[in-house]
Amino acid sequence: MDGTDALTISVIGDLANIDRGAWDALANPADQPYDPFLSWDFLRSLEESGCAAPEKGWQPAHLIARDASGAAVGAMPLYAKDYSYGEYVFDHAWADALQRAGGHYYPKLQCAVPFTPVPGRRIFSRDPAVQSALAQGAIGFAQRAGASSVHATFAEEDLVRRLAPIGYQTRVGLQYHWFNKGYATFADFLAELSSQKRKNIRRERERAHEGLRIRRLRAGEISARDWDFFFRCYMDTGSRKWGSPYLNRAFFDLLGQRMADQCVLFIAEESDGTRLASALNLVGGEALYGRYWGRIADVPFLHFELCYYQAIELAIELKLPRVEAGAQGEHKLARGYVPVQTFSGHWIEHDGLRNAVKHYLRQETPAVVEEAEILNEHAPFKKLD
Repeated sequence: MDGTDALTISVIGDLANIDRGAWDALANPADQPYDPFLSWDFLRSLEESGCAAPEKGWQPAHLIARDASGAAVGAMPLYAKDYSYGEYVFDHAWADALQRAGGHYYPKLQCAVPFTPVPGRRIFSRDPAVQSALAQGAIGFAQRAGASSVHATFAEEDLVRRLAPIGYQTRVGLQYHWFNKGYATFADFLAELSSQKRKNIRRERERAHEGLRIRRLRAGEISARDWDFFFRCYMDTGSRKWGSPYLNRAFFDLLGQRMADQCVLFIAEESDGTRLASALNLVGGEALYGRYWGRIADVPFLHFELCYYQAIELAIELKLPRVEAGAQGEHKLARGYVPVQTFSGHWIEHDGLRNAVKHYLRQETPAVVEEAEILNEHAPFKKLD
């Protein structure tokens, strides 16, 4: 008898409906690298603050798999979406195509961490059969709810490959990550770069530090005043980049209360204490995650200093294997961040759209892979003879 025959899969809605410890045991098992974005604290903070909430177009619809005894053996963070913003895997063209054909792309189901393009676990279970059952459960839920599709974004490659036989199409994307090769100091990292790139980075750091000091605050060192300033910076930059920033002050309050040990703020200030810019990072088990930055005054190269170089220094100090500095940005390449592939799985109900996406991905995927290869050739590291 297949062990999955005894499984029951249910929709729990928001995370208030499941015990914090039960969720975290599935999302962050002790033998896996800790991912702060999958934790009950992070996801529940998004919901409780109203950022990932029905009125914002994110209806929590998380799935839980239970065995015959009633024990939770798997989970899938899932949201019903009324639009495609805040996801970073762009499917607006797919939505437009279905709309022009007389169909409706929304609602759709999104297996993801809202507003967070960080690759990681997406269906939580040690058992591939349970993972498959949850993915199929999401399809069944979509069909019952009249949703057009199910999307598991920024998922592990192995999971996406396993989902392919049940109808999830694989999409490949690119990000830029920095990898720690056992460096003891930032200078050790620079020593691996070509002479010109090394000089450029030193010059950028010197320019960024002119008349400024960079403060690093972590855990209990971060005060309400610090969060206030960071949020001011976030709102200024977010309003210019996106028009309407996704996160509110209440979310950062909850984050600071629940996840202080994972939070690191870099703050740039003048000698008289006037603050100019800030960047937020979260510490994970195997990575430092650069999340948001903002500034209230233009300073040459300060963005690179706060978001990239300070993060590299901290990762070296904490002996973390890598830094993930968010989505996109070819400018990261010259600063030691190299292209890596990301993976998503997409199940689509509509035959015509499904076939069109299949054709599109057959062209897009090789182009993305080729782009990564070309970009790697232009990485700033010394060339080996």
